Amino acid sequence: VQLQASGGGLVQAGGSLRLSCAASGRTSSPYAMGWFRQAPGKEREFVAAISRGGGSTSYADSALGRFTISRDNAKNTVSLQMNGLKPEDAAVYYCAARNGYTTVVGRSANWYSYWGQGTQVTVSS
Repeated sequence: VQLQASGGGLVQAGGSLRLSCAASGRTSSPYAMGWFRQAPGKEREFVAAISRGGGSTSYADSALGRFTISRDNAKNTVSLQMNGLKPEDAAVYYCAARNGYTTVVGRSANWYSYWGQGTQVTVSS
């Protein structure tokens, strides 16, 4: 599976961005999908995840109430709508996928098998 993340950019604090991740390859297999981010000098951290059917989601505390993860299985895409962006949200955002028939969504990077290349989000204060 190949993952291609897009939608990053420069936004003012309080603004919004919508990240997208397109999956290609063995997309007929079911995948849980997640978003992680990594700021300079920091470890990669969990942001949000969604189960293969979209019925289960999980968010980091920092994302609750501001970010929304969704997926369109017909288009093999997962999106992350980010509202109310703060300077501390600035990072490279990565999408990730794990195959398997499970409704569980992982919050650990080690749980995921496939990773996209990342898209840069910059938030100006």
